[in-house]
Amino acid sequence: MIKTEVAFDELGLKPEVLVAVREAGYTHPTPIQQEAIPLALRGRDLIGLAQTGTGKTAAFTLPIIDRLLDGPRRTRVLILTPTRELAAQVDESFTKYSKGSGLSVVAVYGGVGLEPQEKALRRGVDVVVATPGRLIDHLERHNVSFENLEVLVLDEADRMLDMGFAPQINRIVAQIPPYRQTLLFSATMPPEVEALARKYLRKPLVVQVGRRSEAASTVTHAVYPVPKDKKSALLIELLNKPEMDSVLVFTRTKHGADRVVRHLERANVNAVAMHADKSQGQRTKALEDFKSGRVRVLVATDIAQRGLDISGISHVINYDVPQQPEDYVHRIGRTGRAAATGDAYTFMSADEIAMVRTIERIIAQQIPRISVPGYDFGTVAAD
Repeated sequence: MIKTEVAFDELGLKPEVLVAVREAGYTHPTPIQQEAIPLALRGRDLIGLAQTGTGKTAAFTLPIIDRLLDGPRRTRVLILTPTRELAAQVDESFTKYSKGSGLSVVAVYGGVGLEPQEKALRRGVDVVVATPGRLIDHLERHNVSFENLEVLVLDEADRMLDMGFAPQINRIVAQIPPYRQTLLFSATMPPEVEALARKYLRKPLVVQVGRRSEAASTVTHAVYPVPKDKKSALLIELLNKPEMDSVLVFTRTKHGADRVVRHLERANVNAVAMHADKSQGQRTKALEDFKSGRVRVLVATDIAQRGLDISGISHVINYDVPQQPEDYVHRIGRTGRAAATGDAYTFMSADEIAMVRTIERIIAQQIPRISVPGYDFGTVAAD
Protein backbone atom coordinates (compact mmCIF):
# COMPACT_ATOMS: atom_id res chain seq x y z
CA MET A 1 0.00 0.00 0.00
CA ILE A 2 1.22 3.51 -0.86
CA LYS A 3 1.96 5.59 2.21
CA THR A 4 0.69 9.12 2.44
CA GLU A 5 2.83 12.23 2.77
CA VAL A 6 6.10 10.54 1.85
CA ALA A 7 8.83 13.10 1.16
CA PHE A 8 11.28 12.94 -1.75
CA ASP A 9 14.19 12.56 0.66
CA GLU A 10 12.75 9.19 1.77
CA LEU A 11 13.09 7.63 -1.70
CA GLY A 12 16.86 7.10 -1.71
CA LEU A 13 17.83 9.85 -4.14
CA LYS A 14 21.26 11.51 -3.84
CA PRO A 15 21.47 14.93 -2.12
CA GLU A 16 22.33 16.67 -5.40
CA VAL A 17 19.12 15.38 -6.99
CA LEU A 18 17.05 16.36 -3.95
CA VAL A 19 18.41 19.91 -4.18
CA ALA A 20 17.21 20.17 -7.79
CA VAL A 21 13.80 18.76 -6.85
CA ARG A 22 13.41 21.31 -4.05
CA GLU A 23 14.51 24.14 -6.34
CA ALA A 24 11.80 23.03 -8.78
CA GLY A 25 9.30 23.52 -5.95
CA TYR A 26 8.46 19.90 -5.10
CA THR A 27 8.52 18.29 -1.65
CA HIS A 28 6.27 15.22 -1.98
CA PRO A 29 6.27 12.68 -4.82
CA THR A 30 3.15 11.65 -6.69
CA PRO A 31 2.04 8.01 -6.21
CA ILE A 32 3.74 6.77 -9.39
CA GLN A 33 6.97 8.55 -8.39
CA GLN A 34 6.76 7.18 -4.86
CA GLU A 35 6.43 3.63 -6.12
CA ALA A 36 8.68 3.69 -9.19
CA ILE A 37 11.73 5.71 -8.08
CA PRO A 38 13.04 3.33 -5.36
CA LEU A 39 12.65 0.33 -7.69
CA ALA A 40 14.37 2.10 -10.59
CA LEU A 41 17.23 3.08 -8.26
CA ARG A 42 17.75 -0.64 -7.57
CA GLY A 43 18.40 -1.20 -11.27
CA ARG A 44 15.31 -3.34 -11.86
CA ASP A 45 13.39 -3.42 -15.13
CA LEU A 46 10.11 -1.69 -14.53
CA ILE A 47 6.65 -1.26 -16.04
CA GLY A 48 4.98 1.92 -14.80
CA LEU A 49 1.25 2.26 -15.43
CA ALA A 50 -0.57 5.42 -14.46
CA GLN A 51 -3.17 7.71 -15.89
CA THR A 52 -1.90 10.75 -17.71
CA GLY A 53 -0.89 13.78 -15.66
CA THR A 54 0.45 11.85 -12.68
CA GLY A 55 4.15 12.69 -12.98
CA LYS A 56 5.52 9.73 -14.95
CA THR A 57 8.32 11.82 -16.50
CA ALA A 58 9.95 12.61 -13.15
CA ALA A 59 9.43 8.98 -12.13
CA PHE A 60 12.12 7.96 -14.59
CA THR A 61 14.23 11.13 -15.02
CA LEU A 62 15.08 11.43 -11.32
CA PRO A 63 16.48 7.91 -10.81
CA ILE A 64 18.33 8.18 -14.14
CA ILE A 65 20.03 11.42 -13.07
CA ASP A 66 20.88 9.79 -9.74
CA ARG A 67 22.57 6.93 -11.61
CA LEU A 68 24.44 9.15 -14.05
CA LEU A 69 26.11 11.16 -11.29
CA ASP A 70 28.40 8.17 -10.84
CA GLY A 71 30.53 6.84 -13.68
CA PRO A 72 32.03 8.02 -16.96
CA ARG A 73 30.55 10.64 -19.27
CA ARG A 74 29.30 8.84 -22.38
CA THR A 75 25.94 8.00 -23.96
CA ARG A 76 24.44 5.84 -21.23
CA VAL A 77 20.70 6.54 -21.53
CA LEU A 78 18.19 6.49 -24.41
CA ILE A 79 14.61 7.70 -23.91
CA LEU A 80 12.20 6.97 -26.77
CA THR A 81 9.02 9.05 -27.01
CA PRO A 82 6.19 9.08 -29.58
CA THR A 83 6.06 12.80 -30.44
CA ARG A 84 8.31 15.81 -30.91
CA GLU A 85 6.50 17.73 -28.23
CA LEU A 86 6.98 14.98 -25.65
CA ALA A 87 10.66 14.62 -26.57
CA ALA A 88 11.16 18.35 -26.03
CA GLN A 89 9.31 18.17 -22.74
CA VAL A 90 11.38 15.23 -21.43
CA ASP A 91 14.51 17.14 -22.48
CA GLU A 92 13.28 20.17 -20.52
CA SER A 93 12.49 18.04 -17.47
CA PHE A 94 15.89 16.35 -17.53
CA THR A 95 17.66 19.71 -17.84
CA LYS A 96 15.69 21.10 -14.89
CA TYR A 97 16.41 18.21 -12.55
CA SER A 98 20.09 17.81 -13.56
CA LYS A 99 20.88 21.49 -13.04
CA GLY A 100 24.46 22.00 -11.87
CA SER A 101 25.44 18.37 -12.44
CA GLY A 102 27.24 18.88 -15.74
CA LEU A 103 25.18 16.13 -17.36
CA SER A 104 24.23 16.68 -20.99
CA VAL A 105 21.08 15.76 -22.94
CA VAL A 106 20.01 16.20 -26.54
CA ALA A 107 16.51 15.94 -27.97
CA VAL A 108 16.36 14.29 -31.39
CA TYR A 109 13.16 14.62 -33.42
CA GLY A 110 11.90 15.45 -36.89
CA GLY A 111 10.54 18.69 -38.25
CA VAL A 112 13.84 20.50 -37.65
CA GLY A 113 17.29 20.30 -39.25
CA LEU A 114 19.54 17.27 -38.79
CA GLU A 115 22.80 19.19 -38.54
CA PRO A 116 22.52 20.70 -35.02
CA GLN A 117 21.41 17.34 -33.65
CA GLU A 118 24.25 15.60 -35.50
CA LYS A 119 26.84 17.98 -34.02
CA ALA A 120 25.50 17.43 -30.51
CA LEU A 121 25.48 13.64 -30.88
CA ARG A 122 29.01 13.55 -32.31
CA ARG A 123 30.30 15.71 -29.43
CA GLY A 124 28.89 13.14 -27.04
CA VAL A 125 26.01 13.38 -24.59
CA ASP A 126 24.91 11.48 -21.51
CA VAL A 127 21.24 11.19 -22.50
CA VAL A 128 19.49 10.99 -25.88
CA VAL A 129 15.76 11.74 -25.95
CA ALA A 130 14.37 10.79 -29.34
CA THR A 131 11.42 9.97 -31.52
CA PRO A 132 12.02 6.64 -33.28
CA GLY A 133 11.99 7.83 -36.90
CA ARG A 134 14.52 10.64 -36.50
CA LEU A 135 16.79 8.47 -34.32
CA ILE A 136 16.99 5.90 -37.10
CA ASP A 137 18.08 8.69 -39.47
CA HIS A 138 21.01 9.39 -37.13
CA LEU A 139 21.83 5.72 -36.64
CA GLU A 140 21.99 5.22 -40.41
CA ARG A 141 24.42 8.15 -40.60
CA HIS A 142 26.50 6.67 -37.74
CA ASN A 143 26.04 9.85 -35.71
CA VAL A 144 25.54 7.99 -32.44
CA SER A 145 26.55 4.71 -30.85
CA PHE A 146 24.76 2.94 -28.03
CA GLU A 147 27.45 0.38 -27.28
CA ASN A 148 27.79 1.73 -23.72
CA LEU A 149 24.07 2.19 -23.12
CA GLU A 150 22.91 1.31 -19.61
CA VAL A 151 19.27 2.45 -19.51
CA LEU A 152 16.49 2.35 -22.12
CA VAL A 153 13.21 4.14 -21.45
CA LEU A 154 10.10 3.50 -23.56
CA ASP A 155 7.89 6.46 -22.70
CA GLU A 156 4.20 6.43 -23.63
CA ALA A 157 4.73 2.95 -25.05
CA ASP A 158 1.09 2.45 -25.96
CA ARG A 159 1.07 5.66 -27.97
CA MET A 160 4.26 4.68 -29.83
CA LEU A 161 2.65 1.42 -30.88
CA ASP A 162 -0.60 3.19 -31.82
CA MET A 163 1.46 5.41 -34.13
CA GLY A 164 3.02 2.40 -35.87
CA PHE A 165 6.53 2.70 -34.42
CA ALA A 166 6.98 -1.01 -33.60
CA PRO A 167 9.35 -1.69 -36.57
CA GLN A 168 11.51 1.32 -35.70
CA ILE A 169 11.64 0.34 -32.01
CA ASN A 170 12.78 -3.16 -33.01
CA ARG A 171 15.55 -1.74 -35.22
CA ILE A 172 16.76 0.60 -32.49
CA VAL A 173 16.75 -1.99 -29.69
CA ALA A 174 18.72 -4.36 -31.93
CA GLN A 175 21.62 -1.89 -31.66
CA ILE A 176 21.51 -1.63 -27.87
CA PRO A 177 23.35 -3.93 -25.41
CA PRO A 178 21.03 -6.68 -24.15
CA TYR A 179 22.23 -6.27 -20.58
CA ARG A 180 20.67 -2.96 -19.59
CA GLN A 181 17.92 -1.56 -17.42
CA THR A 182 14.66 -1.03 -19.31
CA LEU A 183 11.87 1.18 -18.01
CA LEU A 184 8.53 1.11 -19.80
CA PHE A 185 5.93 3.74 -18.94
CA SER A 186 2.43 3.78 -20.32
CA ALA A 187 -1.04 5.04 -19.53
CA THR A 188 -2.63 1.79 -20.74
CA MET A 189 -1.52 -1.82 -21.12
CA PRO A 190 -3.12 -3.32 -24.24
CA PRO A 191 -1.90 -6.70 -25.51
CA GLU A 192 0.57 -5.04 -27.90
CA VAL A 193 2.34 -3.30 -25.01
CA GLU A 194 2.36 -6.51 -22.98
CA ALA A 195 4.05 -8.26 -25.92
CA LEU A 196 6.62 -5.45 -26.17
CA ALA A 197 7.35 -5.76 -22.45
CA ARG A 198 7.80 -9.53 -22.69
CA LYS A 199 10.22 -9.04 -25.57
CA TYR A 200 12.47 -6.36 -24.10
CA LEU A 201 12.17 -6.38 -20.30
CA ARG A 202 13.75 -8.92 -17.92
CA LYS A 203 11.57 -10.00 -14.99
CA PRO A 204 10.06 -6.52 -14.72
CA LEU A 205 8.36 -5.22 -11.64
CA VAL A 206 4.96 -3.63 -12.31
CA VAL A 207 3.81 -0.41 -10.67
CA GLN A 208 0.22 0.52 -11.35
CA VAL A 209 -1.54 3.58 -9.96
CA GLY A 210 -5.28 3.57 -10.56
CA ARG A 211 -7.17 1.36 -12.99
CA ARG A 212 -5.79 1.04 -16.49
CA SER A 213 -8.62 3.02 -18.07
CA GLU A 214 -9.49 5.29 -15.19
CA ALA A 215 -10.31 8.95 -15.76
CA ALA A 216 -8.38 11.33 -13.52
CA SER A 217 -10.21 11.77 -10.21
CA THR A 218 -9.28 15.45 -10.12
CA VAL A 219 -11.29 16.17 -13.30
CA THR A 220 -15.00 16.97 -13.32
CA HIS A 221 -16.47 15.95 -16.66
CA ALA A 222 -19.79 16.32 -18.43
CA VAL A 223 -21.43 15.78 -21.82
CA TYR A 224 -23.32 18.45 -23.75
CA PRO A 225 -25.80 16.88 -26.21
CA VAL A 226 -25.73 19.28 -29.16
CA PRO A 227 -26.50 19.13 -32.89
CA LYS A 228 -23.34 19.11 -35.00
CA ASP A 229 -24.11 22.46 -36.62
CA LYS A 230 -24.53 24.11 -33.20
CA LYS A 231 -21.18 23.05 -31.72
CA SER A 232 -19.30 26.23 -32.68
CA ALA A 233 -22.01 28.47 -31.21
CA LEU A 234 -22.00 26.48 -27.96
CA LEU A 235 -18.21 26.62 -27.77
CA ILE A 236 -18.21 30.40 -28.15
CA GLU A 237 -20.93 30.73 -25.52
CA LEU A 238 -18.95 28.62 -23.02
CA LEU A 239 -15.74 30.51 -23.74
CA ASN A 240 -17.46 33.74 -22.74
CA LYS A 241 -17.60 32.49 -19.14
CA PRO A 242 -14.92 34.16 -16.96
CA GLU A 243 -13.64 30.88 -15.50
CA MET A 244 -12.62 29.69 -19.00
CA ASP A 245 -9.14 31.20 -18.76
CA SER A 246 -7.00 28.45 -20.35
CA VAL A 247 -8.87 26.04 -22.61
CA LEU A 248 -7.66 23.11 -24.70
CA VAL A 249 -10.13 22.10 -27.43
CA PHE A 250 -9.82 18.75 -29.22
CA THR A 251 -11.08 18.10 -32.74
CA ARG A 252 -10.99 14.87 -34.69
CA THR A 253 -9.31 16.27 -37.81
CA LYS A 254 -6.70 18.85 -38.78
CA HIS A 255 -9.19 20.67 -41.02
CA GLY A 256 -11.66 20.69 -38.14
CA ALA A 257 -9.11 22.35 -35.87
CA ASP A 258 -8.44 25.08 -38.42
CA ARG A 259 -12.16 25.61 -38.96
CA VAL A 260 -12.83 25.97 -35.22
CA VAL A 261 -10.02 28.53 -34.92
CA ARG A 262 -11.55 30.58 -37.77
CA HIS A 263 -14.95 30.54 -36.01
CA LEU A 264 -13.37 31.64 -32.74
CA GLU A 265 -11.35 34.42 -34.32
CA ARG A 266 -14.50 35.79 -35.98
CA ALA A 267 -16.02 35.87 -32.48
CA ASN A 268 -12.95 37.78 -31.17
CA VAL A 269 -11.68 34.79 -29.18
CA ASN A 270 -7.88 34.52 -29.23
CA ALA A 271 -7.14 30.97 -30.44
CA VAL A 272 -4.45 29.00 -32.26
CA ALA A 273 -4.41 25.55 -33.90
CA MET A 274 -1.86 22.77 -33.39
CA HIS A 275 -1.77 19.66 -35.57
CA ALA A 276 0.53 17.55 -37.76
CA ASP A 277 0.26 19.83 -40.82
CA LYS A 278 1.87 22.66 -38.84
CA SER A 279 5.64 23.01 -38.99
CA GLN A 280 7.63 22.24 -35.86
CA GLY A 281 8.26 25.95 -35.43
CA GLN A 282 4.55 26.72 -35.64
CA ARG A 283 3.72 23.96 -33.16
CA THR A 284 6.37 25.13 -30.72
CA LYS A 285 5.16 28.73 -30.94
CA ALA A 286 1.53 27.67 -30.47
CA LEU A 287 2.49 25.81 -27.29
CA GLU A 288 4.60 28.66 -25.96
CA ASP A 289 1.84 31.19 -26.61
CA PHE A 290 -0.70 28.93 -24.87
CA LYS A 291 1.56 28.20 -21.89
CA SER A 292 2.36 31.88 -21.41
CA GLY A 293 -1.27 32.96 -21.61
CA ARG A 294 -0.78 35.05 -24.77
CA VAL A 295 -3.36 32.72 -26.34
CA ARG A 296 -6.33 31.61 -24.25
CA VAL A 297 -7.54 28.72 -26.45
CA LEU A 298 -5.45 25.99 -28.09
CA VAL A 299 -7.36 23.90 -30.65
CA ALA A 300 -5.61 20.61 -31.35
CA THR A 301 -5.93 17.16 -32.80
CA ASP A 302 -4.86 14.16 -30.75
CA ILE A 303 -1.21 15.11 -31.28
CA ALA A 304 -1.61 17.00 -27.98
CA GLN A 305 -3.46 14.37 -25.98
CA ARG A 306 -0.37 12.65 -24.59
CA GLY A 307 2.51 13.84 -22.55
CA LEU A 308 2.11 17.60 -22.75
CA ASP A 309 2.55 18.93 -19.25
CA ILE A 310 0.95 22.37 -19.39
CA SER A 311 0.13 23.65 -15.95
CA GLY A 312 -3.01 25.64 -15.32
CA ILE A 313 -5.31 24.32 -18.06
CA SER A 314 -8.72 25.12 -16.61
CA HIS A 315 -10.85 23.27 -19.16
CA VAL A 316 -10.60 20.59 -21.81
CA ILE A 317 -13.37 20.53 -24.40
CA ASN A 318 -13.89 17.58 -26.72
CA TYR A 319 -15.41 19.39 -29.70
CA ASP A 320 -15.57 15.96 -31.33
CA VAL A 321 -15.96 12.74 -29.35
CA PRO A 322 -12.73 10.71 -29.70
CA GLN A 323 -13.16 7.60 -31.83
CA GLN A 324 -10.92 5.51 -29.56
CA PRO A 325 -12.39 5.26 -26.04
CA GLU A 326 -8.94 5.19 -24.40
CA ASP A 327 -8.20 8.56 -26.00
CA TYR A 328 -10.93 10.13 -23.86
CA VAL A 329 -8.87 9.43 -20.73
CA HIS A 330 -5.75 10.90 -22.30
CA ARG A 331 -7.53 14.00 -23.58
CA ILE A 332 -9.22 14.96 -20.34
CA GLY A 333 -5.98 14.26 -18.48
CA ARG A 334 -4.57 17.49 -19.93
CA THR A 335 -6.42 19.27 -17.11
CA GLY A 336 -6.47 18.34 -13.42
CA ARG A 337 -2.77 17.49 -13.55
CA ALA A 338 -0.57 16.80 -10.53
CA ALA A 339 -3.49 16.91 -8.08
CA ALA A 340 -4.87 20.18 -9.44
CA THR A 341 -8.55 20.27 -10.42
CA GLY A 342 -10.06 20.85 -13.83
CA ASP A 343 -13.17 20.49 -15.96
CA ALA A 344 -13.67 18.48 -19.15
CA TYR A 345 -16.68 18.88 -21.43
CA THR A 346 -17.64 16.73 -24.41
CA PHE A 347 -19.91 17.91 -27.22
CA MET A 348 -22.01 14.95 -28.37
CA SER A 349 -23.96 15.08 -31.62
CA ALA A 350 -26.55 12.44 -32.52
CA ASP A 351 -24.06 10.31 -34.47
CA GLU A 352 -21.66 10.26 -31.50
CA ILE A 353 -24.02 8.80 -28.88
CA ALA A 354 -22.72 5.25 -29.33
CA MET A 355 -19.10 6.42 -28.90
CA VAL A 356 -19.95 8.18 -25.64
CA ARG A 357 -21.65 5.04 -24.33
CA THR A 358 -18.53 3.02 -25.17
CA ILE A 359 -16.37 5.54 -23.30
CA GLU A 360 -18.64 5.23 -20.27
CA ARG A 361 -18.26 1.45 -20.30
CA ILE A 362 -14.46 1.77 -20.54
CA ILE A 363 -14.17 4.23 -17.62
CA ALA A 364 -16.89 2.39 -15.66
CA GLN A 365 -18.96 5.46 -14.93
CA GLN A 366 -21.74 7.48 -16.51
CA ILE A 367 -20.79 10.99 -17.55
CA PRO A 368 -23.40 13.57 -16.49
CA ARG A 369 -25.37 15.27 -19.28
CA ILE A 370 -25.83 19.04 -19.30
CA SER A 371 -28.86 20.24 -21.22
CA VAL A 372 -28.54 23.74 -22.68
CA PRO A 373 -31.76 25.32 -24.02
CA GLY A 374 -31.50 25.83 -27.74
CA TYR A 375 -28.66 23.34 -28.19
CA ASP A 376 -29.69 19.89 -26.97
CA PHE A 377 -31.73 17.47 -29.05
CA GLY A 378 -34.44 14.89 -28.42
CA THR A 379 -34.17 12.60 -25.43
CA VAL A 380 -30.39 12.31 -25.53
CA ALA A 381 -29.91 14.66 -22.58
CA ALA A 382 -31.74 12.24 -20.32
CA ASP A 383 -30.34 9.09 -21.90
